[in-house]
Amino acid sequence: MGLGYSQAGVDIDRGDTLIPLYRDAAEKTRIPGVIGAPGGFAGLFSLQEYGFEDPVLVSGTDGVGTKLLLAKELGRHDTVGIDLVAMCVNDILTCGARPLFFLDYFGSGALEPEVIADVVRGIAEGCSRCGCALTGGETAELPGMYPAGEYDLAGFAVGAAERKNLIDGSAIEVGDAVIGISSSGLHSNGYSLVRKVIEVAALSLSENYGMEKDLGSILLEPTHIYTREAEALKKHVELRGLAHITGGGLPGNACRILPEGAAMLLDEGSWRVPKVFSLIQEEGEISLEEMYRSFNMGIGMLAVVPAAQREEALEASGSAGLESSVVGKITAGKQKVVIR
Repeated sequence: MGLGYSQAGVDIDRGDTLIPLYRDAAEKTRIPGVIGAPGGFAGLFSLQEYGFEDPVLVSGTDGVGTKLLLAKELGRHDTVGIDLVAMCVNDILTCGARPLFFLDYFGSGALEPEVIADVVRGIAEGCSRCGCALTGGETAELPGMYPAGEYDLAGFAVGAAERKNLIDGSAIEVGDAVIGISSSGLHSNGYSLVRKVIEVAALSLSENYGMEKDLGSILLEPTHIYTREAEALKKHVELRGLAHITGGGLPGNACRILPEGAAMLLDEGSWRVPKVFSLIQEEGEISLEEMYRSFNMGIGMLAVVPAAQREEALEASGSAGLESSVVGKITAGKQKVVIR
């Protein structure tokens, strides 16, 4: 008997059973602009439905990182798909774009239909939360590249904005107010360090350590998608800058929106830092500087607005139910972030 793909570790028939799953998930996220039915070689989308005069396409790509290893350890795969969408969509929101469609990549050593079903349901949920369509995806079975039972995710978001409405930080001025919008937890950054702390300190994922949920549930809390907050800010105030706080923390991300001659001064203590961060810091004996470089420390998005509009900005940014507060201001300086 000659060799076949199955002897090499790839089950084509099992892969084919996933096609209806993707089609069903994509159909649930259909919005105006989607052309044709899902399942072809490419996803089609028309901008004409949205009446853009001078549209600029805005794209972003990201993954979920080693948070996936915690999902595997806990046997919960229904939230990492939301993370995947959030990490990509939050990036394009910073440019003032409206998210339109999303594609995903799922690579594993051996396809596990139940796991993929949970992940795809999460992706569809993430798309529904931000009002974009899931227009396609790729599922790859790669024995020898991934260990059995492990997988990786990548996502790709595309949005659009009117050229005249793009946000790039160039309008930021000295004296502007900085609004911090809270995170829903660690989001999807710093998990290699988190896993090391769990290992070294022998922390239990089933214990709550004085928090409202067990540690495992808190660590798997999906990344918040800031579409509603961004739209409300654009509608009610002059939004001059928006920073998504991911890997690199507040110092490494907020500086990316600062124009030449401007710095950002953040006041430590002006926002609430969830207890999970202090748990990680104490159990890992991590310096405060390292914490700020590795985690969002309770702020998922920073908005820069004119100082006179900060009250309106607080009301708008809190419209989706998350906490928001004035956390700092723009000062003269060399495009860096100082936390005092």
